Amino acid sequence: METFKELGKRLSNWGRWGADDQKGTLNLITAEMVRAAASSIRSGKVFELSLPLGHDGPQRGGHGRFNPQHSMTVMPGEFETPDGLVVADDMLILPLQCATQWDSLAHVGYDDKYYNDVTASETITAMNGAKRNSIDKVLPGAVGRGVLLDIARLRGVEWLRVEDDPIGPEELERAESEQGVRVGEGDILLVRTGWRRKAIVDGWSSEWIRTNPGLGLDCAEWLRDREVSVLASDNWGIEVQPSRTEGAYLPLHCVMLRDVGMMFGEMFDLEELSADCAEDGQWDFFFSAPPLRVVGAVGSPVAPIAVK
Repeated sequence: METFKELGKRLSNWGRWGADDQKGTLNLITAEMVRAAASSIRSGKVFELSLPLGHDGPQRGGHGRFNPQHSMTVMPGEFETPDGLVVADDMLILPLQCATQWDSLAHVGYDDKYYNDVTASETITAMNGAKRNSIDKVLPGAVGRGVLLDIARLRGVEWLRVEDDPIGPEELERAESEQGVRVGEGDILLVRTGWRRKAIVDGWSSEWIRTNPGLGLDCAEWLRDREVSVLASDNWGIEVQPSRTEGAYLPLHCVMLRDVGMMFGEMFDLEELSADCAEDGQWDFFFSAPPLRVVGAVGSPVAPIAVK
Protein backbone atom coordinates (compact mmCIF):
# COMPACT_ATOMS: atom_id res chain seq x y z
CA MET A 1 0.00 0.00 0.00
CA GLU A 2 1.33 3.45 -0.98
CA THR A 3 2.44 5.61 1.97
CA PHE A 4 1.63 9.32 2.08
CA LYS A 5 5.30 10.07 1.40
CA GLU A 6 5.28 7.85 -1.68
CA LEU A 7 2.07 9.54 -2.81
CA GLY A 8 3.63 12.95 -2.27
CA LYS A 9 6.65 12.04 -4.35
CA ARG A 10 4.41 10.83 -7.17
CA LEU A 11 2.25 13.99 -7.13
CA SER A 12 5.12 16.42 -6.54
CA ASN A 13 5.21 19.80 -8.29
CA TRP A 14 8.78 20.54 -7.19
CA GLY A 15 10.55 22.35 -10.01
CA ARG A 16 7.40 22.62 -12.17
CA TRP A 17 7.46 26.43 -12.06
CA GLY A 18 11.20 26.72 -11.52
CA ALA A 19 13.62 26.04 -8.67
CA ASP A 20 12.94 29.43 -7.06
CA ASP A 21 9.14 29.24 -7.12
CA GLN A 22 7.34 30.04 -3.85
CA LYS A 23 3.72 30.26 -5.05
CA GLY A 24 3.03 26.64 -5.88
CA THR A 25 -0.36 25.93 -7.42
CA LEU A 26 -1.33 29.60 -7.32
CA ASN A 27 0.69 29.69 -10.54
CA LEU A 28 -2.24 27.87 -12.15
CA ILE A 29 -4.38 31.02 -11.97
CA THR A 30 -3.68 32.95 -15.16
CA ALA A 31 -4.77 36.47 -16.07
CA GLU A 32 -7.19 34.94 -18.57
CA MET A 33 -8.74 32.84 -15.79
CA VAL A 34 -9.20 35.87 -13.56
CA ARG A 35 -10.88 37.75 -16.38
CA ALA A 36 -13.12 34.76 -17.15
CA ALA A 37 -14.03 34.45 -13.46
CA ALA A 38 -15.80 37.79 -13.73
CA SER A 39 -18.52 36.00 -15.72
CA SER A 40 -19.55 34.29 -12.47
CA ILE A 41 -20.78 37.67 -11.20
CA ARG A 42 -24.45 37.70 -12.17
CA SER A 43 -26.44 39.24 -9.32
CA GLY A 44 -23.79 41.37 -7.62
CA LYS A 45 -24.36 39.70 -4.25
CA VAL A 46 -21.27 39.84 -2.02
CA PHE A 47 -20.49 37.34 0.75
CA GLU A 48 -17.80 37.82 3.40
CA LEU A 49 -16.55 34.44 4.63
CA SER A 50 -14.51 35.08 7.78
CA LEU A 51 -15.07 34.37 11.45
CA PRO A 52 -15.18 37.37 13.81
CA LEU A 53 -11.79 38.27 15.26
CA GLY A 54 -12.96 38.42 18.87
CA HIS A 55 -12.15 37.10 22.32
CA ASP A 56 -14.91 34.48 22.09
CA GLY A 57 -13.48 32.63 19.08
CA PRO A 58 -12.74 28.92 18.58
CA GLN A 59 -9.32 28.65 20.23
CA ARG A 60 -8.83 26.86 23.54
CA GLY A 61 -5.11 27.45 24.05
CA GLY A 62 -3.75 24.44 22.21
CA HIS A 63 -0.43 24.63 20.33
CA GLY A 64 0.12 28.21 21.48
CA ARG A 65 -3.02 29.50 19.78
CA PHE A 66 -5.41 31.79 21.62
CA ASN A 67 -8.32 34.00 20.63
CA PRO A 68 -7.58 37.59 19.55
CA GLN A 69 -7.01 40.18 22.26
CA HIS A 70 -8.37 43.57 21.28
CA SER A 71 -7.74 46.67 23.39
CA MET A 72 -7.88 50.44 23.10
CA THR A 73 -4.61 52.35 23.07
CA VAL A 74 -6.09 55.86 22.84
CA MET A 75 -9.45 56.78 24.37
CA PRO A 76 -11.57 59.87 23.59
CA GLY A 77 -10.26 62.74 25.69
CA GLU A 78 -6.67 61.43 25.87
CA PHE A 79 -5.65 63.27 22.70
CA GLU A 80 -6.96 66.82 22.53
CA THR A 81 -6.57 69.75 20.17
CA PRO A 82 -8.01 73.30 20.37
CA ASP A 83 -10.55 72.53 17.62
CA GLY A 84 -12.24 69.75 19.63
CA LEU A 85 -10.82 66.81 17.72
CA VAL A 86 -11.78 63.40 19.14
CA VAL A 87 -9.46 60.44 18.48
CA ALA A 88 -9.58 56.74 19.38
CA ASP A 89 -6.95 54.13 18.58
CA ASP A 90 -6.64 50.41 19.25
CA MET A 91 -4.50 47.32 18.85
CA LEU A 92 -4.91 43.60 18.24
CA ILE A 93 -2.75 40.75 19.53
CA LEU A 94 -3.37 37.40 17.89
CA PRO A 95 -1.79 34.25 16.52
CA LEU A 96 -1.92 34.50 12.73
CA GLN A 97 -3.81 31.19 12.51
CA CYS A 98 -6.39 31.63 15.27
CA ALA A 99 -9.43 32.13 13.02
CA THR A 100 -10.11 32.34 9.27
CA GLN A 101 -6.65 31.99 7.76
CA TRP A 102 -4.34 30.75 5.05
CA ASP A 103 -1.58 28.22 5.62
CA SER A 104 1.55 29.24 3.74
CA LEU A 105 3.82 26.71 2.06
CA ALA A 106 6.21 27.09 5.02
CA HIS A 107 3.56 25.92 7.49
CA VAL A 108 3.64 22.13 7.12
CA GLY A 109 6.20 19.74 5.68
CA TYR A 110 8.01 16.56 6.64
CA ASP A 111 11.52 15.11 6.71
CA ASP A 112 12.87 18.66 7.21
CA LYS A 113 11.54 19.81 3.84
CA TYR A 114 8.94 22.32 2.69
CA TYR A 115 7.63 22.90 -0.82
CA ASN A 116 10.14 22.99 -3.67
CA ASP A 117 13.01 21.38 -1.74
CA VAL A 118 13.27 24.11 0.90
CA THR A 119 15.05 22.89 4.05
CA ALA A 120 12.76 23.66 6.99
CA SER A 121 15.47 23.89 9.67
CA GLU A 122 17.41 26.41 7.57
CA THR A 123 14.56 28.61 6.35
CA ILE A 124 12.69 29.22 9.65
CA THR A 125 14.30 31.54 12.20
CA ALA A 126 12.82 32.65 15.51
CA MET A 127 13.44 36.34 14.81
CA ASN A 128 12.50 36.64 11.15
CA GLY A 129 10.21 33.70 10.42
CA ALA A 130 10.41 32.00 7.04
CA LYS A 131 13.04 33.10 4.57
CA ARG A 132 11.27 31.14 1.81
CA ASN A 133 7.68 30.07 1.14
CA SER A 134 6.32 32.69 3.56
CA ILE A 135 2.80 34.06 3.15
CA ASP A 136 3.92 37.42 1.74
CA LYS A 137 5.51 35.64 -1.23
CA VAL A 138 2.11 34.52 -2.60
CA LEU A 139 0.48 37.94 -2.92
CA PRO A 140 -1.92 38.89 -4.42
CA GLY A 141 -2.91 35.35 -3.52
CA ALA A 142 -6.09 33.52 -4.45
CA VAL A 143 -8.11 35.65 -6.86
CA GLY A 144 -10.27 33.98 -9.49
CA ARG A 145 -13.13 31.53 -9.91
CA GLY A 146 -14.35 29.93 -6.71
CA VAL A 147 -16.47 26.79 -6.51
CA LEU A 148 -18.32 25.58 -3.41
CA LEU A 149 -19.00 21.87 -2.93
CA ASP A 150 -21.47 21.40 -0.09
CA ILE A 151 -20.89 17.91 1.32
CA ALA A 152 -23.07 18.42 4.38
CA ARG A 153 -26.01 19.31 2.14
CA LEU A 154 -25.18 16.38 -0.12
CA ARG A 155 -25.39 13.99 2.83
CA GLY A 156 -28.55 15.66 4.08
CA VAL A 157 -27.15 16.68 7.47
CA GLU A 158 -26.47 19.96 9.29
CA TRP A 159 -22.85 18.93 9.74
CA LEU A 160 -20.69 15.89 9.21
CA ARG A 161 -19.70 13.88 12.25
CA VAL A 162 -16.09 13.09 13.07
CA GLU A 163 -16.90 9.36 13.18
CA ASP A 164 -18.42 9.45 9.68
CA ASP A 165 -16.44 8.39 6.62
CA PRO A 166 -13.98 11.04 5.43
CA ILE A 167 -14.86 12.96 2.27
CA GLY A 168 -13.46 11.10 -0.74
CA PRO A 169 -12.99 11.99 -4.41
CA GLU A 170 -16.12 10.10 -5.46
CA GLU A 171 -18.17 12.24 -3.11
CA LEU A 172 -16.63 15.44 -4.46
CA GLU A 173 -17.68 14.33 -7.93
CA ARG A 174 -21.18 13.43 -6.72
CA ALA A 175 -21.49 16.92 -5.25
CA GLU A 176 -20.45 18.36 -8.64
CA SER A 177 -23.13 16.29 -10.35
CA GLU A 178 -25.86 17.20 -7.85
CA GLN A 179 -24.98 20.90 -7.94
CA GLY A 180 -24.41 21.14 -11.70
CA VAL A 181 -20.90 22.54 -11.43
CA ARG A 182 -17.42 21.28 -12.25
CA VAL A 183 -14.13 22.11 -10.58
CA GLY A 184 -11.55 23.01 -13.21
CA GLU A 185 -7.97 24.10 -13.64
CA GLY A 186 -7.00 27.08 -11.50
CA ASP A 187 -10.24 27.03 -9.51
CA ILE A 188 -10.38 27.92 -5.83
CA LEU A 189 -12.25 25.07 -4.15
CA LEU A 190 -14.31 25.59 -1.01
CA VAL A 191 -15.64 22.48 0.75
CA ARG A 192 -18.45 22.76 3.30
CA THR A 193 -18.59 20.15 6.06
CA GLY A 194 -21.06 22.09 8.23
CA TRP A 195 -18.49 22.26 11.04
CA ARG A 196 -19.04 26.03 11.27
CA ARG A 197 -22.77 25.34 11.56
CA LYS A 198 -22.05 23.05 14.51
CA ALA A 199 -20.31 25.92 16.31
CA ILE A 200 -23.27 28.22 15.66
CA VAL A 201 -25.70 25.67 17.10
CA ASP A 202 -23.61 24.15 19.91
CA GLY A 203 -21.01 26.86 20.57
CA TRP A 204 -17.24 26.64 20.45
CA SER A 205 -15.84 23.67 22.36
CA SER A 206 -12.60 21.79 22.92
CA GLU A 207 -14.06 19.01 20.74
CA TRP A 208 -14.61 21.46 17.86
CA ILE A 209 -10.98 22.57 17.77
CA ARG A 210 -9.48 19.17 18.63
CA THR A 211 -11.36 17.02 16.10
CA ASN A 212 -13.14 17.64 12.82
CA PRO A 213 -14.68 15.82 9.86
CA GLY A 214 -12.97 16.49 6.57
CA LEU A 215 -11.23 15.20 3.49
CA GLY A 216 -9.40 11.88 3.33
CA LEU A 217 -5.92 11.43 1.93
CA ASP A 218 -7.39 9.85 -1.20
CA CYS A 219 -8.53 13.34 -2.27
CA ALA A 220 -4.90 14.36 -2.87
CA GLU A 221 -4.63 12.83 -6.33
CA TRP A 222 -8.04 14.20 -7.35
CA LEU A 223 -7.04 17.73 -6.32
CA ARG A 224 -3.76 17.40 -8.20
CA ASP A 225 -5.38 15.95 -11.31
CA ARG A 226 -8.05 18.66 -11.39
CA GLU A 227 -5.30 21.31 -11.05
CA VAL A 228 -7.08 23.07 -8.18
CA SER A 229 -5.20 26.24 -7.19
CA VAL A 230 -6.07 26.36 -3.46
CA LEU A 231 -8.42 24.53 -1.11
CA ALA A 232 -10.40 25.94 1.82
CA SER A 233 -13.02 24.58 4.20
CA ASP A 234 -15.21 25.54 7.15
CA ASN A 235 -13.37 23.32 9.62
CA TRP A 236 -10.06 24.06 11.32
CA GLY A 237 -7.94 21.47 9.57
CA ILE A 238 -9.31 20.63 6.09
CA GLU A 239 -8.64 16.92 6.56
CA VAL A 240 -10.39 14.54 8.94
CA GLN A 241 -9.02 14.54 12.49
CA PRO A 242 -8.03 12.26 14.09
CA SER A 243 -6.23 11.09 10.97
CA ARG A 244 -7.37 7.83 9.36
CA THR A 245 -3.89 7.27 7.91
CA GLU A 246 -1.89 5.06 10.25
CA GLY A 247 1.28 6.67 11.53
CA ALA A 248 0.50 10.09 10.02
CA TYR A 249 -0.89 13.11 11.87
CA LEU A 250 -1.63 15.49 8.96
CA PRO A 251 -1.01 13.42 5.81
CA LEU A 252 -3.11 15.55 3.45
CA HIS A 253 -1.37 18.71 4.64
CA CYS A 254 1.99 17.03 4.12
CA VAL A 255 1.24 15.92 0.58
CA MET A 256 -0.59 19.03 -0.61
CA LEU A 257 1.47 21.81 1.03
CA ARG A 258 4.91 20.22 0.87
CA ASP A 259 4.77 18.18 -2.33
CA VAL A 260 2.01 19.65 -4.48
CA GLY A 261 2.48 23.24 -3.26
CA MET A 262 -1.19 23.96 -2.53
CA MET A 263 -2.12 26.43 0.21
CA PHE A 264 -4.96 25.57 2.57
CA GLY A 265 -7.57 27.99 3.90
CA GLU A 266 -9.19 27.05 7.20
CA MET A 267 -12.18 28.11 9.32
CA PHE A 268 -14.04 29.84 6.49
CA ASP A 269 -17.66 30.73 7.27
CA LEU A 270 -19.58 29.21 4.37
CA GLU A 271 -23.08 29.25 5.88
CA GLU A 272 -24.62 32.28 4.18
CA LEU A 273 -22.92 31.53 0.87
CA SER A 274 -24.04 27.89 0.83
CA ALA A 275 -27.64 28.82 1.61
CA ASP A 276 -27.70 31.33 -1.24
CA CYS A 277 -26.09 28.86 -3.67
CA ALA A 278 -28.70 26.25 -2.79
CA GLU A 279 -31.45 28.79 -3.37
CA ASP A 280 -30.40 30.03 -6.80
CA GLY A 281 -28.47 26.97 -8.01
CA GLN A 282 -25.28 28.92 -8.73
CA TRP A 283 -22.28 27.29 -7.04
CA ASP A 284 -19.46 29.27 -8.67
CA PHE A 285 -18.48 32.88 -8.00
CA PHE A 286 -15.70 35.41 -8.22
CA PHE A 287 -13.41 34.91 -5.24
CA SER A 288 -10.72 37.09 -3.66
CA ALA A 289 -8.80 36.47 -0.44
CA PRO A 290 -5.34 38.08 -0.32
CA PRO A 291 -3.38 37.39 2.87
CA LEU A 292 -1.83 40.15 4.94
CA ARG A 293 1.66 41.13 3.82
CA VAL A 294 3.32 39.84 6.97
CA VAL A 295 6.97 39.37 6.06
CA GLY A 296 8.22 35.91 6.95
CA ALA A 297 4.87 34.65 8.26
CA VAL A 298 3.83 31.03 7.82
CA GLY A 299 0.12 31.90 7.89
CA SER A 300 -2.18 34.89 7.75
CA PRO A 301 -5.64 36.00 8.84
CA VAL A 302 -7.89 36.64 5.87
CA ALA A 303 -11.33 38.11 5.11
CA PRO A 304 -12.38 36.17 1.97
CA ILE A 305 -14.95 37.61 -0.42
CA ALA A 306 -17.24 35.71 -2.81
CA VAL A 307 -19.19 37.69 -5.41
CA LYS A 308 -22.07 36.08 -7.32
